[in-house]
Amino acid sequence: MRDLNYNHLRYFWAVVHAGGLTRAAAMMNLSQSALSVQIQKLEHQIGHPLFERAGRKLVLTEAGRIALDYADTVFKAGEELMSTLRGQPLATRQVLRVGALTTLSRNFQLEFLRPLVGRADVELIVRSGNIRDLLAQLEAHALDVVLANSAAPRDARSSLRNHLLNEQPVSLVGRPRATRRKFKFPDDLRSEPILLPSLDSDIRVAFDRVLELAGIRPIILAEVDDMAMLRLLAREREGVTLVPPIVVRDELNTGVLVEHCRIEDVTETFYAIVQKRRFPNRLLSELLPAGKG
Repeated sequence: MRDLNYNHLRYFWAVVHAGGLTRAAAMMNLSQSALSVQIQKLEHQIGHPLFERAGRKLVLTEAGRIALDYADTVFKAGEELMSTLRGQPLATRQVLRVGALTTLSRNFQLEFLRPLVGRADVELIVRSGNIRDLLAQLEAHALDVVLANSAAPRDARSSLRNHLLNEQPVSLVGRPRATRRKFKFPDDLRSEPILLPSLDSDIRVAFDRVLELAGIRPIILAEVDDMAMLRLLAREREGVTLVPPIVVRDELNTGVLVEHCRIEDVTETFYAIVQKRRFPNRLLSELLPAGKG
């Protein structure tokens, strides 16, 4: 293989960052056809298509996303050279793009990312959203991994891979009480008000089934789809709250909240969802079970 033509690489880099051929051609004072030829030469040299058509838009392929990461590094190195010679050196950093379900525990997200947090050579980009949008970004190579509390649906044609990271019990927690009487589950929920995750939550569905079998209709104070908000409400309101303990770990450690009982038949699962790729992000090997990416 011949040495990489960096002029071709810069043309490709400019097209991506400009948002398309038309704008890049105008910025570089070239015709669109001339710019397109340069991109085709780069694709021929590396042996992979860099773009695919999605209607009238150009979308990066997996090889295109990898090439962009390296192009960013190459041209960032040029900036670092100039900055170093001016006495203002910059650090070279690897990038990991993470998508997290909006309702997912912040404590869990931090635990997952902890091996990379604070590293000078790593830049973390964390985006929140609903599972449909996040998986679409994953399949478009705009994200390297999606964190969720349920597995992504798969079929024979799917390229998604689910990594079960953890499975944790779910508890009823609340503020400390003056009485030492032990909480009796589920009978005490006939009179004890409760804060619950929304009906979209798997643990809510499982919990409702447990209460239905016990013939109990709970007094619901609120239904919340955001675990961070559920955590805050648990600290402010009387009654009990249904959460995985990791969500309120700090409050349990400091005694702001106490665990009244553990619901044995209800668990919360945590998944890392990735796309099967020829060129997975190397940082994922430090986060996923058995180093699978």
